[in-house]
Amino acid sequence: MSFLTAPRIHNGHKWLPEGTTIEVAGDGTIVAIHETPTKDTITYDGIIAPGFVNAHCHLELSHMKGVVPEHTGLIPFLKTIPRHRNDFTDEQKKTARHSAYNELLQNGVVAVGDIANTTDTLDVRALGQLSFYTFVESIGFTEANAPKAFGFATSTYETFAAQQVAKLKQAIIPHAPYSVSSPLFRLIDAHTGDAVISIHNQESEEENKFYIRKEGGLRDLLLTLGVDDSFFTPTGVSSLQSYLPWLSPAHPFIFVHNTFTPREDVQFAHSRLKYVYWCFCPNANLYIENTLPDVDMFISEGANICIGTDSLASNHQLSILSELQTIKQRYPHISWETLLTWGTRNGALALQMPDLGTIEVGKKPGIVAITGIDTASPRAERII
Repeated sequence: MSFLTAPRIHNGHKWLPEGTTIEVAGDGTIVAIHETPTKDTITYDGIIAPGFVNAHCHLELSHMKGVVPEHTGLIPFLKTIPRHRNDFTDEQKKTARHSAYNELLQNGVVAVGDIANTTDTLDVRALGQLSFYTFVESIGFTEANAPKAFGFATSTYETFAAQQVAKLKQAIIPHAPYSVSSPLFRLIDAHTGDAVISIHNQESEEENKFYIRKEGGLRDLLLTLGVDDSFFTPTGVSSLQSYLPWLSPAHPFIFVHNTFTPREDVQFAHSRLKYVYWCFCPNANLYIENTLPDVDMFISEGANICIGTDSLASNHQLSILSELQTIKQRYPHISWETLLTWGTRNGALALQMPDLGTIEVGKKPGIVAITGIDTASPRAERII
């Protein structure tokens, strides 16, 4: 057994009373929560909290760190990724994703919602130190191509599903509203009725322009990718209000980025869906579009917020603590008590991993020690 305490302990919900001590078994299970330390208690500086949950990451793009310049905007970013993602050897890709995996561990992450277009991440999933919910993206905006696109995603999904390990989950998801046709949305929806739907949502204002009036930079992107959009009729409403009726409300949803999501779309989603999480990747949003979501608006609408990092193609590091610090710098009135909940408990709930995210008796959430939280260089270290 280990007995742990710190000046402040966050249990995933809130701060615990001063002097609280966590009793942990050798396998990481929380055995008891004591009101006072014992003679064997180890005291850490700063804060003790549950392990972080990275609700949105692209480990398979780790080799593209620094390839795309900052502040290009989403459309140039999306043009650059497919053009250069294969300019690397298999060994370079493997080295980069293993390094990224280790970076997640070093930064106190215990679980990741990882986006996959290939089976490249089979090797890091098998390492067993992180819980994975692998989201296999299906991409195909042309309606006639929907069965073929879905077939490719299904084949990829089945390869991941063959890794039958307790810490591993997988689902087929739509990439984004501008890259998935309505027939493909419906095929994805029917694949597994209760699987999590994670989708890149309103990361650029061009997305809503395309759905409302069929204009803007996304038309140029589709043309660049060789996609004929002549079949598409604008809906006259936002992307979210257009595609959400194509998906069953039985799914838990994670809307990712939400950089240009208006209040009425948050209200629309909340009115239709039972399980809704809004994932922010602030450092990636700044890297690409140099702006952040309207975090205060989401809070005022009672949104369940979780945190991701996106990829090293759009970020300088894979640190949930760094993402939280970025929000704190721009929204200083948001308390660390709230921010740590977003980075722990809410991420675990969003990924349907109830054993993680909170320090509670019987759970194995992993435990991190956080120092320097009010400085320019906070640090998180996994201690359990």
